[in-house]
Amino acid sequence: MSTIDFTFKVRRCEPELIAPANRTLYEFKQLSDMDDQESFRFHIPILNFYEHNPSLEGRDPVKVIKEAISKTLVFYYPLAGRLREGPGRKLFVECTGEGILFIEAEADVTLEQFGDALHFSSSFSWFEDVIYNVLNSDGIVNSPLLLIQVTRLKCGGFIFAIRFNHTMVDGFGLVQFMKAIAEIARGAFAPSIFPVWQRALLNARDPPRVTCRHHEYDQVVVTEDTLIPIDNMAHRFIFFSPLQISALRHTLPIHLHHCSSFELIAAYVWRLRTIALQLSPEEKVRFLCPMNLRSRINSLPIGYYGNACVFPAELTTAAKLCGNPLGYAIELIRKAKAKMTKEYVKSVVDFMVIKGRPHYTEPGSFIISDLMRIGFEEVDFGWGKPIFGGLTTGGLGTTPAMISFCIPFMNKNGEKGIMVPLCLPTQAMERFMAEFHALSSVEQLVDEVDSH
Repeated sequence: MSTIDFTFKVRRCEPELIAPANRTLYEFKQLSDMDDQESFRFHIPILNFYEHNPSLEGRDPVKVIKEAISKTLVFYYPLAGRLREGPGRKLFVECTGEGILFIEAEADVTLEQFGDALHFSSSFSWFEDVIYNVLNSDGIVNSPLLLIQVTRLKCGGFIFAIRFNHTMVDGFGLVQFMKAIAEIARGAFAPSIFPVWQRALLNARDPPRVTCRHHEYDQVVVTEDTLIPIDNMAHRFIFFSPLQISALRHTLPIHLHHCSSFELIAAYVWRLRTIALQLSPEEKVRFLCPMNLRSRINSLPIGYYGNACVFPAELTTAAKLCGNPLGYAIELIRKAKAKMTKEYVKSVVDFMVIKGRPHYTEPGSFIISDLMRIGFEEVDFGWGKPIFGGLTTGGLGTTPAMISFCIPFMNKNGEKGIMVPLCLPTQAMERFMAEFHALSSVEQLVDEVDSH
């Protein structure tokens, strides 16, 4: 894949605050002990790209979405408030009804002109054009909790971009909010799923007690060898076709043939990324596996939109990870996933309170989330589903090189597969891509299968 980048002009209106359409309760609501950990104290951007819909000629997506946001905030009124920090760094939201930041914009570019730059650009020089970082808007406390920019395109399509404060919602909670906006934009009077606060469900026990080992929060001394420089980063979206996934699967031992596509791709990217970073052989590397509690713990009600995610981890050395076959990494990921039990979740939350809400381990760590069923690509404001929807690499205030995602994607040939946004130092990305082309070509994988 060639490196593609381009520029275009964007005309932005002045940022404005969108408040709830009706008066809402003024109150203080505590975040859960899972919400306010250091690991979630950053902002994450989401981009959804929508095509022109001839049947909606004359309807303005900016106006429609803007009105829908205001109506949706009546139900999600805490998101229109501001976070404050109390004793012990405990976060709570003051439901002021001030509103969220909104930017109306127009760009002299078409979706077609984005082309491969949408997926394979190395610098994303256009990123801040479609989600402008308003000065002093990205603080954790005393700042708007959401920023939304809707950018009309020359072709009649548009880009819906949203940046959210992770302490208030996780990815599933955000999609729930986005779908609520979309439903109201399409004419509904209320969201089909009503938001549920109930953050106390994920508070620490009294007294708190740590009963499990949490490698994801190990305190590691940062050295020049373990620190990944972030001043010269390259971004790529790596596409895995069904044929590539199938061929890659057949390189595994028989007992791992039934591993999930996520486990397979996560292991492949983790291993190849570690090779590309050229870490010291004895350096410890960690895989942190985000696990959504909603599908595993029945006590969380439908509509819960707070953070409901833990990061069980497994660790090994760079030499073992890079020197062993792919199955070794898959086994480690499976071991991490198997740790997630109700007791493990309780232990994590108690750990937050006892240890002062620490950040997960960054040196030597890699996180990749399974977002195949999260639903970004299902958000329809009336113009149809997006041609691309999902997170970009990393977020403000975190190390982008350590975070990635698996998201569903259809390429320009109409082939459905899995896309993985990846961010690495430029030279490491060049090494990664060189290995990726060599190792993931279907022909070579088939040859490897035949040789076994």
